[in-house]
Amino acid sequence: MLKDLSREGAHCSPCVLLLGGFDGLHVGHQTLVDAALRFSLPVGITSISGGKPGGDVFTFPEREFIYLSSGISFVWEMTFSDELKNTAPEEFARRLFSALDIKAVVCGDDFRFGKGASGSPEMLRKIAPCPVEVHELKRINGEKIATSMVKKLLSEGSMSEVNALLPCGYFVQGTVEHGRRVGHTLGFPTLNLTFPPEKFPVMDGVYGGKAETSEGTFPAIVNFGARPTFGVTERKVEAYLDGFDGDLYGQSVRVYPEKFYRPVMKFADADALRDQLKSDIERLRHD
Repeated sequence: MLKDLSREGAHCSPCVLLLGGFDGLHVGHQTLVDAALRFSLPVGITSISGGKPGGDVFTFPEREFIYLSSGISFVWEMTFSDELKNTAPEEFARRLFSALDIKAVVCGDDFRFGKGASGSPEMLRKIAPCPVEVHELKRINGEKIATSMVKKLLSEGSMSEVNALLPCGYFVQGTVEHGRRVGHTLGFPTLNLTFPPEKFPVMDGVYGGKAETSEGTFPAIVNFGARPTFGVTERKVEAYLDGFDGDLYGQSVRVYPEKFYRPVMKFADADALRDQLKSDIERLRHD
């Protein structure tokens, strides 16, 4: 389990700190992660939720999986609050350096911190009691890879492009809930998740992808959005796991949309929906 220092206290062992307002990691961050890991010390990362248009790409629980997968040892999680916004950059740095035994800091050349985003890598080099490595982030066609790029692609349902930018791929993590069992009635039992309200949404639609569960990883048809055939307007995540037969209620799963298949649509009746689901599953099996 990833240690969250904002809840568990100081990290007394020598470490390297990866500084930024991370709400996950994209391939533009990989240079920073690689640089931090080269010190052969535990690597920590600062992570901020809130304050971003439309929500965060990944929730705090989702980030734990991403950071651990990337070799990061601990996280300092923060919420974008008025108190944080009004913290002077010198005070922000003092809190970090007094709580951690930091032997090196790694950040991107666009890193800003403190009130009015007035703190810069140059300022950090002057006040840090350790070396500060500043790296230029990766670019695609001259454009810096950024969270805003990922969000634009998510809003378009361009999952191949999104997943090319995210080392762990885009996913939704949640606890399997009891649904209306309509899928079971149709012969295609599904699992249901609540889409986290703080998470930036993927475009509504039906996608081919996969689901990671305690019972293994299964190809999946994933519906993001309403279910208009049955008059349900609530936005949910609903997934049919091809080849799975069991009970996942109450368990945590990760659902990965990988290819947009079609928009959410209202069918004339349950039989028409069943025929479409058969077609979707055939496509999934041949993709």
